[in-house]
Amino acid sequence: MKFDVKKLTLDEKLHLLTGADLWRTYGANGKIPQVFLSDGPNGLRMHAEDGSTKKATAMPTISVVANTWNPALSYLDGATIAEDCIEHGADVLLAPGVNIKRTPLNGRNFEYFSEDPFLAGTMAKAYIDGVQSKHVGTSLKHFCVNNREYDRFYQTSELDERALREIYCRPFEIAVKAQPWTVMCSYNPVNGVYASENKYLLKEILRDEFGFEGLIVSDWEAVHQSYKAVKATLDLRMPYSEKAYPELKAAYEKGLLTEEEIDYCVQNVLNLVEKKVQADQKKKETLTKEERHANAVEIAKEGIVLLKNEGVLPLKKGKVAVIGEFSESPTLGGGGSAYVQTDFKQKFLSDLIAEREGYSVQHEYCLGGREHGTALKKGYAIAYEADTVVISVGTCKEVECEGYDRTTIRLTPIMENFILETAKINPNVVVCLHAGSAVDMSAWVDEVKAVVSVGYAGEGTNEALSAILVGEVSPSGKLTETFPLSLDDTYTGEETGNGLVEWYSDGIFVGYRYYDKAQADVQFPFGHGLSYANFVYSDLKIKQCGESEFEVSYQIENTSEVDAKEVSQVYVKQVFPMVVRPEKELKGFSKDLIKAGEKKTVTVKLDFRSFAYYNTAYRRWHAENGPYEIYVGASSRDLRLCGKVTLSLDDATQQSKW
Repeated sequence: MKFDVKKLTLDEKLHLLTGADLWRTYGANGKIPQVFLSDGPNGLRMHAEDGSTKKATAMPTISVVANTWNPALSYLDGATIAEDCIEHGADVLLAPGVNIKRTPLNGRNFEYFSEDPFLAGTMAKAYIDGVQSKHVGTSLKHFCVNNREYDRFYQTSELDERALREIYCRPFEIAVKAQPWTVMCSYNPVNGVYASENKYLLKEILRDEFGFEGLIVSDWEAVHQSYKAVKATLDLRMPYSEKAYPELKAAYEKGLLTEEEIDYCVQNVLNLVEKKVQADQKKKETLTKEERHANAVEIAKEGIVLLKNEGVLPLKKGKVAVIGEFSESPTLGGGGSAYVQTDFKQKFLSDLIAEREGYSVQHEYCLGGREHGTALKKGYAIAYEADTVVISVGTCKEVECEGYDRTTIRLTPIMENFILETAKINPNVVVCLHAGSAVDMSAWVDEVKAVVSVGYAGEGTNEALSAILVGEVSPSGKLTETFPLSLDDTYTGEETGNGLVEWYSDGIFVGYRYYDKAQADVQFPFGHGLSYANFVYSDLKIKQCGESEFEVSYQIENTSEVDAKEVSQVYVKQVFPMVVRPEKELKGFSKDLIKAGEKKTVTVKLDFRSFAYYNTAYRRWHAENGPYEIYVGASSRDLRLCGKVTLSLDDATQQSKW
């Protein structure tokens, strides 16, 4: 079915440029099929006609998916969520989000992939491919430079062009190669112009430069002046607004908006409708609810990160004390539009451990996330008698939530004190941390034997965590954001902006790029994650395959008796840059299963963009000639191998098309 913009009246066109209600596009009195858009990204959050929320599979949050460093699992995550979309009738999933984690205070960090644009874009592209493989559309969001929730509707994000291109637009540029059906604009102004009205961002960068072919939709209530949004090529204002039609009609009659501009956006809406109609003929559920749940568990197993381990994990047979509300009902996800309601009831972590042979487990509920019980004495009592103590602490969806930021990255004083006091009476304390972003552990991390970053791992949290704690699965997750020593050690600190503007004075030095530049200590670096196996890196070889194309190969040997997966990371450093550049930048990675005693060759490809920076004089991506160093490591601060390459490009190949 083809929908022709020329067959519509002007009034019908103008109505098509805004939603019919909260979730659906305009149907022109039945002439045009409606498209239903619904929240994600950690599972389907879809409202029924009576206003209730439909139950769906609560998948791990995007932050946990990112910690897998496994694009195949990001694809699986998207494909699994799409099954719920098909079941309930959602045409477009409003996900994924690739906004950069500039500050750990951002209340929505649990929805985002990383502080690194290459990693965020790569994982998001796989997610989009997964969803759309099931003939369900996606909405890549929030374009762009939306990096905190504080005053997100009005405070402008002001930044220089290199930071805009190299850090904040880059993940969108990578992810949009998957051609999501839609891209969603952010609420905030960027350099003084609302994203919904910013033609430079939407038309010149997103459409013309990045090659986006789909529909641009507003975040809900993000449009301030409808005609300016249309002129910027924002196609669909959501949700329904009674102001939209009269604003557009008046602008057209005044000559502020041409019919050509209207037709361009209307045609994009019609193209979306056509995709929906064609997809409906192909949609088919292929996974049972049990299989969807199993996928959630599989992803969680690879997204949980072992941060510290002084010989206490995997758990030894014997008496284990499991303490904390989070071990009974772990936080599934952060609050707001991403929170998923599920029918699945998790078993207690203590019960899952006790099911394994050789463990005698006691459990105490004390140490809650929402309100703190008075049973701390009981917790101390079982901790004193145990061989090992597992303490589950963290934050809840009322703390990490859309709409506002965290005010601290520390745990509550009660949680911190309980950890410290327990460590005095039992030397074998394991802390399981349930949080959507970085946590300050400085008060207690040196006093415990192990720390596991669980994150918000969805409805399969306890199944995945128990398998890791007892050693059935070797942990393989790695951090996609730096865990600082304290909030004061971050570049942004307690900064919020002044309600009018926030100046991104850190420029391109975000995340590990900043800590490297400042030569600052961190609690756990970007890319860090431990295993029950031991890996030895060797035999780095770099093969040039083109003017600026290289194959980086190296061997990883598992010298342990445990089969395990290892995430290896490739960083690039320009030795003598003509402009300020980071100490090194992630440009490739690989996750590989390496069996006990096995030695495996890993190959990662580098291309022009692995060496280029955005040159503001040329207004192009530019690769300077000269030497570059290639690092291969287990984290950004655990670099095992180093090699060198030299670029010798002629003038015609030193710059990109754009």
